[in-house]
Amino acid sequence: MPVLPAPKVALVTGGNSGIGKATAARLAALGSTVVVGYNSRQAQAEEVISSLQGSGHIALRVAIEDAASISAAVKTVEDRYGRLDALVNSGGATTPVPVADLDKLTDEIFDRTVMINLRGPFAMIRAFRPLLERGEGAAIVNISSIAARTGLGSSLAYLSAKAGVDALTIALAKVLAPRIRVFSVSPAGVDTDFVPGRSREQLVKTAEKLPLAHVTTPDDVARAAIACIVSLTSSTGIVVPVDEGRHL
Repeated sequence: MPVLPAPKVALVTGGNSGIGKATAARLAALGSTVVVGYNSRQAQAEEVISSLQGSGHIALRVAIEDAASISAAVKTVEDRYGRLDALVNSGGATTPVPVADLDKLTDEIFDRTVMINLRGPFAMIRAFRPLLERGEGAAIVNISSIAARTGLGSSLAYLSAKAGVDALTIALAKVLAPRIRVFSVSPAGVDTDFVPGRSREQLVKTAEKLPLAHVTTPDDVARAAIACIVSLTSSTGIVVPVDEGRHL
């Protein structure tokens, strides 16, 4: 199977924790220079930078809901590196609301959830497209969720936003070809603190009912993202489940 060299420069939003942190570590281990995007936890992002293999990595504030922040990030990456070979849209947020409680899912929660989880990745792709087109074998990986497929998730707004991400992945794969490949990686129940109030015991209980009977780790998702970037050289516009068979 053809394998591309590791991307010379990669940007990972939400890179200060969870899936983003694991993906940044995998990229750096391959030899990539990594831009660790964060929103509000700079010290945490700096800790990630100090733990990465190699050199030249930076922590960069990228508030994906703020156009000015994204534009500033583009300028920083262009001035410092002059290119971008991989963009991993891992930044996101959710407000848990029981799916049957339509009244509790307010317009404010719905709009903010969609803004961060759907509009945010699109805004990143739109802004960084010129730099990605300068790269060799450039790839975008959107971290989605199997909730988009199952209709079960932390809220109706979140699963709707992630369904939008998957649709956007397919559409942009056509638009950005042949210079840029676009993927969704779609996990479920990852062992992180992403969903407020969700315990590891709950994850284990759910995992026991899945075909692979395993709690998905951030590194499981990161390895799938890396595979999309460096190994799936003849693929684009696909959604890759990393869910222990939950979608079956």
